Formats: sequence, C-alpha cells, structure tokens
Amino acid sequence: MSSTAASAPRRTALDALHRSLGATMTDFAGWDMPLRYGSERDEHNAVRTRAGLFDLSHMGEITVTGAQAAAFLNHALVGNIASVGVGRARYTMICQADGGILDDLIVYRLAETEYMVVANASNAQVVLDALTERVAGFDAEVRDDRDAYALIAVQGPESPGILKSLTDADLDGLKYYAGLPGTVAGVPALIARTGYTGEDGFELFVKPEHAVALWQALTGAGEGVGLVPCGLSCRDTLRLEAGMPLYGNELSTSLTPFDAGLGRVVKFEKEGDFVGREALQEAAARAETAPPRVLVGLVAEGRRVPRAGYPVVAGGEVVGEVTSGAPSPTLGKPIAMAYVDAAHAVPGTPGVGVDIRGTHEPYEVVALPFYKRQK
Repeated sequence: MSSTAASAPRRTALDALHRSLGATMTDFAGWDMPLRYGSERDEHNAVRTRAGLFDLSHMGEITVTGAQAAAFLNHALVGNIASVGVGRARYTMICQADGGILDDLIVYRLAETEYMVVANASNAQVVLDALTERVAGFDAEVRDDRDAYALIAVQGPESPGILKSLTDADLDGLKYYAGLPGTVAGVPALIARTGYTGEDGFELFVKPEHAVALWQALTGAGEGVGLVPCGLSCRDTLRLEAGMPLYGNELSTSLTPFDAGLGRVVKFEKEGDFVGREALQEAAARAETAPPRVLVGLVAEGRRVPRAGYPVVAGGEVVGEVTSGAPSPTLGKPIAMAYVDAAHAVPGTPGVGVDIRGTHEPYEVVALPFYKRQK
C-alpha cells in the first residue's frame, strides 16, 4: 500500500465513526482508511452472503462540464464516452501517449454536458493533471471535486432490500453501470449500481457532511439482515475472487490495455484522434501476431499463499509472475492472478507452479473470474 510524502494522511468524513467501531486503520494512498473492523474473513463472507458497508471516500472524483465535454473525454480517454447515455456509466482507461495505462476509471454521464470521472485514490492527482493538460483547445472545464464527495458503498445480495427501505428511487429499474440522483434516508445522493466486489450493490456519492447520517441509516436498515462494516482488506479479496484488476498490481504504465487483456475498452472506431491511438493500434497488431502474457487465475493445491512478484514456473523455467494473491474465503484455498506466457495460459495446463521462497508449489491454471455470483 502506497504512501504519499511525509505529510499526515488525509481523513474521510467517517474517520471518527470508524475509530468508534474499533477499526484497524492504515495509510492507503495518503488516506487513513479502515483495513478491517474485526475478522476480514467474516467481512468478506458477509458481502458474499448478506451485505457489507464500505467507506470509499478516498476515491478521486473529477467533474467535466461544457459543450465539448463528450468530445474532450473521447480525446483524453480510450473509450467512446460520447456514446454513454445520460444516467449510465462506463469502465474505461486513461493512457499515456505510448499506450501505457495511467489509470482505470469509471465515467458517469450525469447530464447532457456533465460527466463525473472516478479515479483510483493512488492516481487521482495524476488523472486530474492529465485531464487538465488535455482539455486545452476544447470548450470544456475540468474540476477537482475530490473534496465535494464522500462515497459509501453497500454491497452484497441483501443490498437492494436495505437501500429500498431508505429511498423511493427506482432501484428495480437501475441497471448495472447506471446511476440516478435520489434521496437516501433524507440525504441527496447519486445512487450508482456499481461496485468492486463481484456482488450486486450500490455506490452512494454524497456531500461529506451527510456521510455519517447516511452510514448510520444504512447500518440501522441492515441490522436485521446481517450487514457489517467492511475494510479495505476484504475489498481486496472480494475483487480478487471476482477477477477484477487493481491498478499497481494488474495494471501499470508499463502495460497497455492489450497487454492486460482489456483491449476491449479501447474504441478505435470512435470519431477523432485520442491520446495513445497510434501506440495502441501497434499494441493491438502485436497482440494478434505475438500474444502477450495472459492474465490467468491460479488455484493452490497446497496452503501456501502466493504474493505479488512471485515467479510462476513450469518445467524449471519462469513463465510468468503473480500480480495479486491471497487466501480465498469462498474457495477455501489460496488463489492468485498472474501474467503467464500464452503457452501456459490454457486452463488445466499441467506442471505449473509458483516459486514461493525457493519451493515450487503446484497450482492449477483456471479461467478468470474465480467467483461469479448467481444472477
């Protein structure tokens, strides 16, 4: 977990509440964030079977407005943002001119000429700087709204029922990757059906001064169905089981979206030029003729947990590298995501292992994700 310079970590609007709940706090991307409240396994299982409540106020919200907001975002990002309908959201990326991934993002279209770009906490300033630089020449404005929002997520199979008890917004009509303005427990919110857990759930963007009241209302509404507060530790194991990439692990400036197996987010057919187009066209052609390493799942046969950076081996040769690894509460075994040579990426490939401190532990190659919820 990265840290900013020696300055004291920033605190979210829910900081005192986390401490009152006995949270173990940690510095994450310059923020003091709850790592866990009790058992991270219990928190993980609560999200899979009931519901969990997360403070995600460290995420970076950037508002883009103006007559050319859509054209600007099409230029600045790799996706076709102009085709996103009002009230919908899209997963996309911002790349360097050489095609390297600066960050993966969710972009919400709030109105005809208004968008909200949500960046990872560790990259929020980098994304803001890049957008501010790239907006030159467009009739559009980039605004740093990181201090304007607190973000609370309720995730898990019980989350629709919990939220329904607190809002008259049309949750049944709210599709995955969509958002609508509404009121939750009397608090004005952008209600988004998005998340990073592999479960159904919602992310609620509210003013920081409303965060504590909303958290307490959600806690009260979820008491009867087993809702628990959840920290960043179980958020990581949940996203790992769901095969969702984490910037700094599966994504980096040294990889293009095609290297990461996410070339589908790059839309060459959209109008106009965009930052990185030429390099990404070359990367796409390269991927066709000489496939890059493939992101796969690995499931342990033993009990030893692989960690980021551990070599993946086969036949005495290094054939890849682990990017994320942890014990999986759902599978009951250690799991990992890893980039491996295409020849060893087919599920069931025999003889693949992970070098864990000099010992080659056997692992099964599986397709991602490890876990998929029943719709």
